[in-house]
Amino acid sequence: MLTDLYIYILPILAVVAGFIISLFLKPGSSSGFKLLLAFSGAYLLAVTVLELLPDVYREPDSGIGVFIMLGLLLQIVLEFLSKGVEHGHLHFHGKSNSFPLLLLVSLSLHSLLEGFPLENDNHLLHGVVVHKIPVAAILSVFLVQSKMNKPKVFFFLAFFALMTPLGSWLKNNISFFSEYAPYVNAVVIGIFLHVSTTILFESSKNHSFNASKLGVIILGILLAYFI
Repeated sequence: MLTDLYIYILPILAVVAGFIISLFLKPGSSSGFKLLLAFSGAYLLAVTVLELLPDVYREPDSGIGVFIMLGLLLQIVLEFLSKGVEHGHLHFHGKSNSFPLLLLVSLSLHSLLEGFPLENDNHLLHGVVVHKIPVAAILSVFLVQSKMNKPKVFFFLAFFALMTPLGSWLKNNISFFSEYAPYVNAVVIGIFLHVSTTILFESSKNHSFNASKLGVIILGILLAYFI
């Protein structure tokens, strides 16, 4: 029973960890944070290719590829609304006390969908958790530095944290979602492919890789393969 709860608890703890990191680091300039971001992108990409892709293509329906492309296109739309938080870059300028509703909707839909393929024996759970930490840190910095009051900041982060567990719960408890899980998972693959590859290129200045970034990327891929 405790292991079943990991699916719901770990994504929430990842958001808490991201918020704590944001209090001590400046995600936009910290080299350690950029390495964590590169590692998360590599790990997420490797798990997607090694585990999620083979699973969905076990389905005889050739339409799976269409849903993967739809997921990629959906993520492009979501990033237009979120300004790139999913891959560790928040392109907002200035401060505002208005509630960022579009940002909340975009991140919530992204988080809800990524909860569907999570399982206890699936390494994707750890990939999503590692990916969520830097995203939550970037988001926390933006919210704290804005002019929003603390209750709004808390509501935003709490709502965001609960979306991934909600996606897992819907898939595991609602027959409609479990029946069409392969197609939802295909959409998630498209989302992860876009997010992870964007992270790998944008985590390096001028799209170049130094030795430390290359090292953590290789480490992320190897861990996804062997663990």
